[in-house]
Amino acid sequence: MKKKVFVFFPDGVGLRNFAFTDFKNIGKNMGFDITYWNNTIFSLKDNLGFNEVKIEDHSAHPLLPIYSRARKRAELNVSRDKFKDSVYPTYKFPFSYKGLKNIFKSLYTKWLIGLYSSENGVVKLRAKINKLERSTSKYKYCRAQLETHKPDLVFCTTQRATQSISALLAAQDLGIPTVAFVYSWDNVPKAMQVVETDYYFVWSDLMKSEVLQYYPFVKENQVFITGTPQFEPHYNTSLKQSREVFFSDYNLDIDKKYICYSGDDETTSPLDQYYLEDLANAVRSLNEKGENLGIIYRKCPVDFTTRYDAVIEANKDIIAVIDPIWKQVGSQWNQILPTPEDFKLLYNVCEHSEFVTNVCSSTVFDFLAHKKPCIYYNYEQPQLKKGIRDIGQNYKYVHFRSMPSQKAAVFCTDKNDLEYLVKQILDGQLSNVEECKDWYKIVAGTNPTKASETIWRIIKMLLTAN
Repeated sequence: MKKKVFVFFPDGVGLRNFAFTDFKNIGKNMGFDITYWNNTIFSLKDNLGFNEVKIEDHSAHPLLPIYSRARKRAELNVSRDKFKDSVYPTYKFPFSYKGLKNIFKSLYTKWLIGLYSSENGVVKLRAKINKLERSTSKYKYCRAQLETHKPDLVFCTTQRATQSISALLAAQDLGIPTVAFVYSWDNVPKAMQVVETDYYFVWSDLMKSEVLQYYPFVKENQVFITGTPQFEPHYNTSLKQSREVFFSDYNLDIDKKYICYSGDDETTSPLDQYYLEDLANAVRSLNEKGENLGIIYRKCPVDFTTRYDAVIEANKDIIAVIDPIWKQVGSQWNQILPTPEDFKLLYNVCEHSEFVTNVCSSTVFDFLAHKKPCIYYNYEQPQLKKGIRDIGQNYKYVHFRSMPSQKAAVFCTDKNDLEYLVKQILDGQLSNVEECKDWYKIVAGTNPTKASETIWRIIKMLLTAN
């Protein structure tokens, strides 16, 4: 009899990895009965023809946001004190004191943080959160769904969504094994493990060691290294378009060489538009010296600001805008969802660009899969002033300590060097590709093409053991 697995989407961030890749087909071919347990407003049945069970009750306890924020800050305080490292407070967002409601929330949160900023305190705080969520109508609703459909295992596609807590508690209370996939390479040190499950799937040895380091209540035999499906499409050559077809589809100049500028969200890089302007100035200067270059600007999918518009308009002879193919289906950032078509677009942007430039993005690994270099900007802009976040902070984060060498990316630490670095890469005199291969293995594991298969293989092993 086929084992029934609920693939659980608490929000839309997991769609890219687990709905639009070959993940489902691989599991089906391995003999699993797969149902998508869907808490998002994106219909997997209507859009993709998948079996789904929709979660229509989205209630959470009114105190959940306060307790969740307190939990995160308490964990970061524990890490700060335990590892004697000042990086952890930089992961915190400031409190708001605008209006009575925000004043109350902030003061209540700070009181909780004061009570629970210890390893035992964090455990108690997590238990309190679980107690709150068990009292909700959503818990009862999800429990009833599970009792009706009787899955053998629930696979949660991200560990960081508070919307998943009540559903996973319902599964655990019914004795159904639960697995959480740790979604992103920077999530563990940032105290973004919202859920407690029976097992955790992580990208690499590095992430496994981090889970065990930051969460003493997790045991070694609960954590499995699977890789991530995130990069699998880059190895699917059926997505590749010829240069002629791709350039024709997006009205690019076939005679130009293009550099990709991969935009960042406003939190990570609040002055991001000025780095695009710097690249445009470098390209313009090189073109005056005989090069024939252009820029493909691919924005961050969840950035809907107008901050780039003036730079793009002033350099429209150089900058070609190719937006990601994502759909906004709600007002929250995690309701801006990818589409299957964007895999093909990103593949070809990587394939037909000379290299990528950005501020600290994991697109360094997307382009590495196509053997293309990456320039990271790491200098202050003159527009930086009090209240604006300096991008240099990003490179001090824990996940950047995984770099085996500073040569794993080409760092531009001075605006005046940018033109020279661009020219060096174009001439084949400078590249980070070989050094970045080692970093890629550290972060994403040793088998990036087999992550989906590995996940299903380990699920099968867990179900056999249970």
